[in-house]
Order: sequence, then structure tokens, then C-alpha cells
Amino acid sequence: MSRAVTLIRSASLSDVAEYAYAATAPAESRLIFLAGACPLNEDGSTAAIGDVAGQAAKAVENMRIALTDSRASLHDVLSTRVLVASHRREDLVTAWEVVRTAFGDHDVPSTLMGVTVLGYDGQLVEIEAIAAVLDS
Repeated sequence: MSRAVTLIRSASLSDVAEYAYAATAPAESRLIFLAGACPLNEDGSTAAIGDVAGQAAKAVENMRIALTDSRASLHDVLSTRVLVASHRREDLVTAWEVVRTAFGDHDVPSTLMGVTVLGYDGQLVEIEAIAAVLDS
């Protein structure tokens, strides 16, 4: 029996996370649901401890890798959710500025949220995304 969902795993990203980095479902446009992009180095360690901007940049880099492995790019993203483990609005703005700059003219709908804690030691930023592509 053929399955509608294809999980996409990245050999280029840390295997510490216990989930696929993206999933697709067939249709005229192929939807790609990315797990939250974390600021993890390839060895699973948290990048840029204590640095919101540095972690946002690493999360965007890892999101780009997951999109590339899905045959997509930032320009294929439909929406994002940016999570920042902070009660300080300045930290949320700092993370948002990094993400917004990465997307350039492709200013997708986005939600920016302050949360109490994220999953990895020292993690301050996580970015979720949904993308869609037309396969030729």
C-alpha cells in the first residue's frame, strides 16, 4: 500500500532530535511541514549559548538545510512560527530581525512568541515552518 506522507530526514543535521525534519503529502502543490529548526550544531550541541541572534541565525541555517533536503528553499515557505525562550520583548525582536533578514523580500506570514523554555539545554530560539512546492 502506498503512503500519502513521506518523512524527510537530513543526514546533514544532528541526529539528536528524535523526529523527521519535514514531511510532505502529494497534491498539485507538495506541502512541507518542518519540525522546529533548533540552533543545534551537527554534533547535537547547542550553538551560540546565551546569544539570541546567534541562535536565530543557526536555526535559520538548519531550516535552510531541511528545506534543501526537501527540494525547497526559503522562497517556498508559506508561514513560520518563531519561538524565543524569554520574557523580554527585546529578545523576541532580536530573533525576529535575524529571521526577517534571512527571508528578505519573501515576507511570509509569521507568529513570534515568547515561551518559558525550549527543549535543549541553553536553547533560546526555535523556528517552525510550512512550505509548498510544485514538482515538475
